[in-house]
Amino acid sequence: MNSLALLPPPQKKKRTRPKPMTTPGEQQLIGIIKQNEEVLKVLELAARLDLPNWYVGAGCITQSVWNKLHNYPIAQNILDIDLVFYDPKRMSSEHEEEIRKEINSSAEDLSLEIDVVNEASVHLWYEDHTGIKIDPYTSCEDAISTWPSTATSIGINFVDHSFNVYAPFGLDDLFNLIVRPNKKIIPREVFEKKATRWKSNWPKLKVIDWDSK
Repeated sequence: MNSLALLPPPQKKKRTRPKPMTTPGEQQLIGIIKQNEEVLKVLELAARLDLPNWYVGAGCITQSVWNKLHNYPIAQNILDIDLVFYDPKRMSSEHEEEIRKEINSSAEDLSLEIDVVNEASVHLWYEDHTGIKIDPYTSCEDAISTWPSTATSIGINFVDHSFNVYAPFGLDDLFNLIVRPNKKIIPREVFEKKATRWKSNWPKLKVIDWDSK
């Protein structure tokens, strides 16, 4: 008998999937965010906390870009930094507060407020705050896809030493200074109030009317 026949067949080496390359738009966005020291600091601290399914997103990301395109200081008119994560096992407001305190204690020089939200628990309080009942989100990405405008529905995280961008509506509206309503959840009056404030701070913005198709 051929002794080679007794040997097990050679094992195929598993191929590791290469990490998807960022697009030019994502690279441009990350380059701008790196100029905002406070947002960058929160990204770094959140990465150390190893939160599940997390992003820094919304206004602090979008408005950093708007500032850059208006030739304003990178942090001008930014009110806070939104840190969101998704953890259905720990949905208490106390846990959110613990995370906020942890970040603040690690970066006492932050001038912006940190707003920490577990998107897994938003459906529990959203109706009390807005009068609108929503279904539970299934992930952070699911939540981001419902934020008020296409240009603010953006999240960035820093995982495995790499920046990652989640932008369900793309980045064209962001870089073209277009404020387009995302009607998935937000009511008209809330969008229009936000859009009016944004336009007053960033006059080059082009606000798309709620009734436009």
